[in-house]
Amino acid sequence: MWLSLPNMLSLSRVVLLPLLFYLLYYGSTYMFIAAYILIGLTDCLDGLLARKLNQVTETGKILDSAADFFFYIASAYFLYYLFPGVILANQNYLISLFSLLGLSFIISLYLFKKVVIMHTRILRLSAVMVYLVVITSFWLDTVYFVRIIIITYFLGFCEEILIFLFFGNVDPDTKSIFRLIGERKSKPPSI
Repeated sequence: MWLSLPNMLSLSRVVLLPLLFYLLYYGSTYMFIAAYILIGLTDCLDGLLARKLNQVTETGKILDSAADFFFYIASAYFLYYLFPGVILANQNYLISLFSLLGLSFIISLYLFKKVVIMHTRILRLSAVMVYLVVITSFWLDTVYFVRIIIITYFLGFCEEILIFLFFGNVDPDTKSIFRLIGERKSKPPSI
């Protein structure tokens, strides 16, 4: 199942990142935007196809998380390179956010001996907003949009940390902490 279409789409996000950097530095703005949109769409398609084709695997989840990490860190760099004022206006918020992300990594490493990146609804929403902010920044002032994204990510990473602490090493595709609480309450008590 390693060579499945969903896995190849996830992998393409990482493999095609150098193209985005090349277009950023040497290409046209419109080529960069078009390539960014197409490469970003693979984030939607890989999970959708994995579920539709019944090809959801642990390898695919790890590959998707890694591809997401690199793509969205690169997206933050693209935003900084193209629109530094947007990032500088949110600098202190970003420092707090990346500190919380680091704490999340440390906690998962300590508890599970590996870095776990969750795909909760809040974190998925945050990723979609990052994707959209890079695109919309070409036409709109997105200082406050970035601030909303930071707050959303902050909530998502807090939820992720609470999941690690109270529920352990759950499926990274867990929808929310509230879903886990509901599942725990609906389980019959063990004897």
